[in-house]
Amino acid sequence: MFIGDFRPEGSILASPENREYLASEQGLERAMNEGVILEAMAVRCDSDFRLTVELGCMRGYIDREEVLLTHGEETVRDIAVITRVGKAVCFKVMGFFYEGGRRVARLSRREAQRECYESFLCDLIPGDVIEAKVTHLESFGAFVDVGCGIVSLLSIDCISVSRISHPSDRFRVGDRIRVVIKSLEPDTGRIFVSHKELLGTWEQNAALFEVGQTVAGIVRSIETYGIFVELTPNLAGLAEYRPDMTVGQVAAVYIKNIIPERMKLKLVLIDSYRGEGEPSRRVVGYPEETVHIASWRYSPACCPRVIETVFEPS
Repeated sequence: MFIGDFRPEGSILASPENREYLASEQGLERAMNEGVILEAMAVRCDSDFRLTVELGCMRGYIDREEVLLTHGEETVRDIAVITRVGKAVCFKVMGFFYEGGRRVARLSRREAQRECYESFLCDLIPGDVIEAKVTHLESFGAFVDVGCGIVSLLSIDCISVSRISHPSDRFRVGDRIRVVIKSLEPDTGRIFVSHKELLGTWEQNAALFEVGQTVAGIVRSIETYGIFVELTPNLAGLAEYRPDMTVGQVAAVYIKNIIPERMKLKLVLIDSYRGEGEPSRRVVGYPEETVHIASWRYSPACCPRVIETVFEPS
């Protein structure tokens, strides 16, 4: 996360370069003069909502107003400060002062985030693919760190094509994932991202299976007309309704038919169980080095129903 390299918080905490800067007062002074973004652990929040950061060679402080980059009339909320305790924080060294006869560092996470936003995030366009880290989960989606602790919303409908009841069905806090920039709002600083476009098309996922196979999947939805069983994050098939099934169960299913023209997989339930772990599933899609997607069509060309995402105007 040094100059020109903006990643989610925690990415450089254990790096040799970061440790070298933190190892001495001279290293911190050099970081200040060079404008380098560093990381260390926030260990305490006092009654004035000032964060204490353990730098190793000395103690550092981040004042409340320096904890978070805000836009417009937005102010730093208490929860934004206290939830940093026990976690890695990025910062710039802004100066030094003496407290109780000891030299301490004045730090700013806000300035690190400002540089990340102005030098990296605001230059992104819809369709750009970047690294992110899951920070917390809500029923409506996952919040992800897209650089220097700047948080973006990944709504539940953008997580995968296969329907899930909660983002925890797919992610855990701390997961490192790739996301696609969906939209940016310069006035508010809000960034929205998507993930399903990176998990492959219907054809790519369906090609992993053959008629006549029996495979493991996860029950994601139970309807009166049938049960949707997820075979991969972007592929689910429909099996007959059974009253003894529950969402979240692992199911062994026989693949009866694969119909590209209707984007359908017809399944037959063989067995189901719970508590033995999810089946390992291969994820297809774009290679790791992909940095931009102009558009993505999930549905096969032979299917009249079109499911697609266009990130750029044609």
